Amino acid sequence: MKDSEFHALADTIYQHIENVIDKDELDIDCETLGGVMTLTFENGVKFVINRQEPLHQIWLATRENGHHFELRGDKWIDNRQGHELLSWVRLQAKEQGETELPI
Repeated sequence: MKDSEFHALADTIYQHIENVIDKDELDIDCETLGGVMTLTFENGVKFVINRQEPLHQIWLATRENGHHFELRGDKWIDNRQGHELLSWVRLQAKEQGETELPI
C-alpha cells in the first residue's frame, strides 16, 4: 500500500468517528491534530487514535491497553487479539467511557 492510500483510508476512519459524534450530539470531545485523534469522554477517560505511517497501522490507546490495527481486506484488525477497530472503539467507549458510541 502506498502512503497516500494509507492516509486516505485513515482519514476515512477519523471522519466516520467524528461524523457519528457530531450527528448524535454525543458528549465526547473529539480533537484531531497532526494525524492524532483524541476522544475525551464525559467521565474523563481519553482514547488516542493515531496513524503509524511506517507500519501502515492505526493505533488505539485506551485506559486498558494499546492496540495496533492493520488493514485486512476492508477492515482494520488488531494484530494481537483480532478485534475490528470500530467495534472495539464502540465496546471500549461503553465500558470505559460509559457512553454509547454507535459506530
